[in-house]
Amino acid sequence: MTIPYFHVDAFTGEGLLGNPAAVCPLAAWLPDAELQRMAAEHNLSETAYFVPEGDGYRLRWFTPAVEVDLCGHATVATAHVLFNHLGHAGEKIEFISKSGPLWVNHRDDLIVLDFPSRPPMRCELPVELKEALPIAPLECWKARDYMVVYGSRDEIAALQPDFAWMTKLAVVGIIATAPGRAEDFVSRFFAPRSGILEDPVTGSAHCTLVPHWAGLLGKTKLHARQISPRGGELFCELHGDRVHLGGRARTYLRGEIL
Repeated sequence: MTIPYFHVDAFTGEGLLGNPAAVCPLAAWLPDAELQRMAAEHNLSETAYFVPEGDGYRLRWFTPAVEVDLCGHATVATAHVLFNHLGHAGEKIEFISKSGPLWVNHRDDLIVLDFPSRPPMRCELPVELKEALPIAPLECWKARDYMVVYGSRDEIAALQPDFAWMTKLAVVGIIATAPGRAEDFVSRFFAPRSGILEDPVTGSAHCTLVPHWAGLLGKTKLHARQISPRGGELFCELHGDRVHLGGRARTYLRGEIL
């Protein structure tokens, strides 16, 4: 048995930037343990697997260490593969996932995700985060992930967390965010407990970032940039209890898993 393999850089219009994801179309599901071992072998922040179901596809995402309930960049990468390599007809795709139904549209050169909004609630800064962060944040919020807010882009860029302390927190990851300059806001995302020290560009984190910054800035259309070493940009809109996240993607390589 061979499995098609695509390596796609998501949330970037240029190769070798953005967030790389592995995409593997399957005819039927393999055992979970095998899917996890394959994701560990790929050693990218996410491997996406999908199987046709009804009029759409069931989609799952695995880091090298765990399965996650929602992933933006690997969904962009999967849609890019379907639109550009597997002949998907039409401009819309429906995915069935652990986070419910997800929709993806192809608009001009953007792939636009329709994801659930996850507004954060303000909370106390956990001791583990206080120890992990060399620069004290102004605020701490929580949804699926903890989100710490800083006053400037420079503070976000300068962060060098203590990952040993972060692994003590029972969350997928930690979002650090601040106002942008040319963009509306910037962020970084750390997920050592999930097997990823720093994720290059994180769509699921923007399910929390977009409602937060939309309320703060008083607008529903936002331009975001994740300022990891690889970097990436997202074109965001808040639509009630959904967020639309637009990004570009580039195929880096394709092959077969033997």
